[in-house]
Amino acid sequence: MSDGPRLPGVEREDDEDRIVCHVDADCFYASCERLREPDLRGEPLVVGMGYEAGETVGAVATASYEAREFGVESAQAISTALERLPRRAAYEADELDDDLERGETGYYRPVDMDYYESVAADVREILHDCADVVREVSIDEAYLDVTDRTAWEVADGFARHIKDRIRREVGVTVSVGVAPTMSAAKIASDFDKPDGLTVVRPGELRDFLEPLEVDLLHGVGPVTARELREMGLETAGDVAAADPEPLVERFGERGRELYDRARGEDDRRVEPKGDPKSFSRESAFAEPVTEPTPKYDQIETLAAAVADRAQREGALYRTIGVKAVTPPYDVNTRERSLPGPVDDPELVDRIARDLFAEFEAEPVRKLGVRVANLEFAATDQASLESWEQSGDEPEPSSEPSGETASSDEHVAGQSSLTDFS
Repeated sequence: MSDGPRLPGVEREDDEDRIVCHVDADCFYASCERLREPDLRGEPLVVGMGYEAGETVGAVATASYEAREFGVESAQAISTALERLPRRAAYEADELDDDLERGETGYYRPVDMDYYESVAADVREILHDCADVVREVSIDEAYLDVTDRTAWEVADGFARHIKDRIRREVGVTVSVGVAPTMSAAKIASDFDKPDGLTVVRPGELRDFLEPLEVDLLHGVGPVTARELREMGLETAGDVAAADPEPLVERFGERGRELYDRARGEDDRRVEPKGDPKSFSRESAFAEPVTEPTPKYDQIETLAAAVADRAQREGALYRTIGVKAVTPPYDVNTRERSLPGPVDDPELVDRIARDLFAEFEAEPVRKLGVRVANLEFAATDQASLESWEQSGDEPEPSSEPSGETASSDEHVAGQSSLTDFS
């Protein structure tokens, strides 16, 4: 490793020095539901749509590992899932065959993206604290470049630290893969799920990849795997030892990519997906709080933190919002649009307090403050005074509760119904 610190994103002379982590939550939607209902831990659990009486169309978003033992899978028709794993509620209501045992039934819960995004925001905060460069792929997975945070000799301990923080501070489990390349780190995170930790050091990369079935290569789906087997290529080692030309003839440029990745060659850098669309900070109380004072104190702290981050990132914002999570876990959001982009911590605090006022008498278990509709190219730093002098007043949003529950819209926009963890 070279001496002295380096700026994030600056390339090393030797790619093998790069240390990439892939962090992937295990059955994320199911894990979130178990946070809300601890009694679901260890039980077969399916998160999806269309399972209620009278509903005919729906799909499984995710299935816990216990539910997968019954043949329930992500993206499966909910009718198939119910055949393989009947609902526990129907069993307890004596609506199922008497020969069926309780252990052969499971729990079903509807998809609640507002809640999942709230949990994901807490995970993302830890990831950004642990790495200088983070690429958020979806609601439940991300790549981290931790080259400047650790060394190969202690990479396993660093990855364990990330896992432990997420488990302790958020309450969900993740699997982490560490490798010199993005594709190998992705394979490594899948290698020992759930709750896995696999570290593949530079000198071990080819030996790690060689025996893997072609299905496990990053970017290979069922169709590609079948075509590779038709070519006599069963493992990554077979692909790595093959003549690349037939692969290019069969798959185009993707064939060359498959060949390179089977050999552990992947020069992609971990880079964020463009500028963020929002910044947010959230904090949970140990127990729901009813008194207004501690809630407003928390609003003040969160508003200052999110405004400070916007200043450090050189961002102006056009929208200010708050989140109030009330028991059992109802996510309520309010936001207000401004007449133009500003950088004004005082305004963030004032508007956040105003937006939260309707919840001041309600029990609250978690609070959040958010600035959105960011602009990074502006040079003049607008402030509250400039808008007051212009005679314009911020207009409240007419959006109802729950319309903007995600903490980072650029991540929420990448999420989908199906959780493939």
